[in-house]
Amino acid sequence: MNQSNEIILIKISGDDKPGVTSSLAAIIAKHNATILDIGQADIHNSLSLGILFKSKQEDSGFILKDILFKCSELGVSVRFNPISEDEYNKWVSMQGKNRYIVTLLGRKISAELIANVSQVLAEQGLNIDTITRLTGRVPLEENTLTKASVEMSVRGTPKDKQFLQSEFLRISQELGYDISFQEDNLFRRNRRLICFDMDSTLIETEVIDELAERAGVGAEVRAITESAMRGEIDFCESFKRRVGLLKGLDESVMQDIAEKLPIMEGADRVLHILKKYGYKIAILSGGFTYFGNYLKQRFGIDYVYANELEIVDGKLTGNYVGDIVDGKRKAELLRLIAQIENLDLQQVIAVGDGANDLPMLHCAGLGIAFHAKPKVKENAKQSISSIGLDGVLYLLGFKDSYIEDAKMRR
Repeated sequence: MNQSNEIILIKISGDDKPGVTSSLAAIIAKHNATILDIGQADIHNSLSLGILFKSKQEDSGFILKDILFKCSELGVSVRFNPISEDEYNKWVSMQGKNRYIVTLLGRKISAELIANVSQVLAEQGLNIDTITRLTGRVPLEENTLTKASVEMSVRGTPKDKQFLQSEFLRISQELGYDISFQEDNLFRRNRRLICFDMDSTLIETEVIDELAERAGVGAEVRAITESAMRGEIDFCESFKRRVGLLKGLDESVMQDIAEKLPIMEGADRVLHILKKYGYKIAILSGGFTYFGNYLKQRFGIDYVYANELEIVDGKLTGNYVGDIVDGKRKAELLRLIAQIENLDLQQVIAVGDGANDLPMLHCAGLGIAFHAKPKVKENAKQSISSIGLDGVLYLLGFKDSYIEDAKMRR
C-alpha cells in the first residue's frame, strides 16, 4: 500500500436514529476517501456501525475530526482503530474462505443453545460474521405455538465437518431444537422446486390408517405402517399388505376423509408463501392420488404423484392400479420434475418423514426430514422437529418481514 495512505476503522454505537450513516459517509466522501467495508446492525434501537476506509495521510486527521464532531452532534459514541496493511490483507484473504449458514429453530431460542452452537463453531475454527433474527419478536407470555429462528453466517473451513454435524445433532436432541448447517452458495439462494411427502408431512395423519379405521382393520394397518416408516419392512410389500386389508370399503368414505384431513401446522403458510415467491410445488407420496388431488385443488399444488386405488362398483377391491410410488420412484419423479422445470437438482428441496423418503431427500439439493423417525433424521441432510412445516421457510433464509409482505399482497 502507498505509504501516504492510511486505513482506519471507525466504530459507532448508540441510540439508532435517521441520518447517522448518511452523515458519516458524506464526510468520508467530502475528503475523497474510499470505503473498503461497511456493516451495520440495529438491536432494539441500539446502533452498531462499522466503516473501514482508506484515505491520504494528510486528510485522515481532518476526516477523524469531522466525524468526531458529527458523532457528538448526533449523540453517538465513536472509536477509531488504525489498520495495518498486513491486517487488511489478512482480512481480504479471509473473504475467500468457505461460507456456511447455521439456522437455529425452536419455539424460543435459549442462551444455552447459542452458547453451545457458538462453542462448536469456535472449536471447528469457524468465525461468526453476522447473526440475524429471522422470526418476529418473541412474545413475553408463554405460547406453545410460538416459533423462533436465528441465522448465523459463518466463515472458514471446518476441521471435521462430520464431527461438527454430529455435535449439532447431539445438541439438538439434548436441548430440543433444530440446527441446520448449510453451505452458503448460489444454489441456496436460487431454489425453485419443493417436493413434499403427503402423509405425516403435509397432513397430520397417514390416510391409509384413516381408511383402515373405517374398514375395521385399523390396528393391523397401523402396525404395518409404523414398521414401514421405521424401515423394517420393504415399502412395496407393506403397501400391498395394507391395501389388501381395505377390500370392500365404500368409495364414499374417501371423500369424507378428504374433507376432514388435518392439515399439518405451518403447511398452509409455507405453501402460500412459496407459491407467492414463484416456487413450483409437488406432492410425491406413497399415499393415494385421491387425497393428493384434493390438496392440489386446495393449495394450488403443481404436481401430484401417488398411488391409485382400484375401485369397482363403488368399492375398493384391495388392489391398486399402476406402479407403486415407493422411495426409489419418488427420487425418479423428483429428477423428472426438475428436468421438466429445467432445474439443477441443487435447486430442489425435498421434505418427508419416512424411510421411503430418504432417496428423494438425498437426491435433492436440500433434503429435510420433518418430524421424522430417528433413523431418518440421522440419514437426512437437515431436519425439523421442533416447530411446524413453515420451519422450511427459515432454512431457505426467509424472514418474517418477507412473509408478512407476501401476506399483504395475498
